[in-house]
Amino acid sequence: MTLYAAYGTNLDPGRMGERCPHSPLRGTGWLTGWRLTFGGEEHGWDGALLTIVQDPTEQVFVAVYDIGGEDESALDGWESADTGLYRKTRVRVSLLTGEVTAWAYVLDAYEGGLPSASYLGVLADAAEAAAAPDDYVLALRQRACRSSGL
Repeated sequence: MTLYAAYGTNLDPGRMGERCPHSPLRGTGWLTGWRLTFGGEEHGWDGALLTIVQDPTEQVFVAVYDIGGEDESALDGWESADTGLYRKTRVRVSLLTGEVTAWAYVLDAYEGGLPSASYLGVLADAAEAAAAPDDYVLALRQRACRSSGL
């Protein structure tokens, strides 16, 4: 088993239960020194895609899962890591029980572009399902997004 830090739609425990049924939630916490951003608009069917980048003044809410080999392969498919769109990077996560090292997916594309409103809604709903703080969820819901019709 290895630890995976989910920051996007995989924050939702129900979604992760479907995608990785043998991978229990370890806990939630923060990636300190990272921020959420979007990029790879040319790769998304509905706007830019979520990713994280290093930023010493920011932090990202994450859910940490114990991922087994079979579930990891399935998750790589879901996240397009098997095609090279996302790559894995090691991160340090602060949980209530202490710091752990985990891997997270990082988009292999330039930062920039706007996500769709529907994508932001799914991300905010996932954060809410993971019991992210209310101000964090609200900030997701209030982010700039693509105008419809683009």
